[in-house]
Amino acid sequence: MIQRRYLSASLVGLLALLTAQGAWAGAPTEQLRGALERVIKMLDEPELKAPEKTLERRTAVRKVANDMFDFTELTRRSLGRHWQGRTPADRSEFVELFTELLEHSYISKIEMYSGEKVAFVGETLDAGLATVRTKIVTRQGTGIPVDYRMYQRGDRWLTYDVAVEGISLVANYRTQFNAIIQKSSYQELVKTMRAKRDERSATVGVARPGGPAVEAPRPAGPRQAP
Repeated sequence: MIQRRYLSASLVGLLALLTAQGAWAGAPTEQLRGALERVIKMLDEPELKAPEKTLERRTAVRKVANDMFDFTELTRRSLGRHWQGRTPADRSEFVELFTELLEHSYISKIEMYSGEKVAFVGETLDAGLATVRTKIVTRQGTGIPVDYRMYQRGDRWLTYDVAVEGISLVANYRTQFNAIIQKSSYQELVKTMRAKRDERSATVGVARPGGPAVEAPRPAGPRQAP
C-alpha cells in the first residue's frame, strides 16, 4: 500500500543513506550522514534491543532526530496559515504535540530497517537551501525516490521536509490539519492531538472511538508546495 510505503520509506530511507555507494560529499549530506551513523550505533547496541528498552531506545533516537530536523519549522509549514495569530504558548504546545506525533509515526519505523540500499541522485544547493535527492532500492529491486529538503542555520543543515515519491510530508499534514480546522476549529484539532498523545502514552494499539483522526500522511488531492 502507498501509505505503508510512505510511512516506512521516509525514515528507513534515512538509515539506508549509510549503506549507499558513491555518496555525494556536500555539507548537507555529510551532516545528515553523521547523525544517522549515531542512530545506527544506538540500534546496534545489544542492551537497547530488548523490548523493555523500547522507550529508552526511542528517546535516544529522538535526541539525534532533534539534530537532524527543525521540528518548529516543520510544524510551522505543516500548520500553514493557521500558524499566524497563534500565541507563543499555542505554538509551543503545537510543536510539542506534532513532534510527538511524528515520533510515534516515523521514528518507530526506524526499527524496520533491514539493509536497504540507496543511490544518491544529487544534491542541490541554492541560497541556503538544499535538496538531497536519493532513491531507495528495496530487496525486491524497486526504486523509491526520497528527497530531503534542508536549510542552513549557521554551520548546520536542518531538514524541514521529506518527500517520498514526490509526496511531501509537510503538504500532506497541512492538508489534513486544514481540513480539521475548517470542519471544526483549531481548538478541536489541538484537543484531538492531546487525546491521541494521552492515548498512546496509556495504551499501545487501542483506537480511540469517534472524533477526527490525525493520521500519517497519505496521497489526497492536489499537493501543495511547502
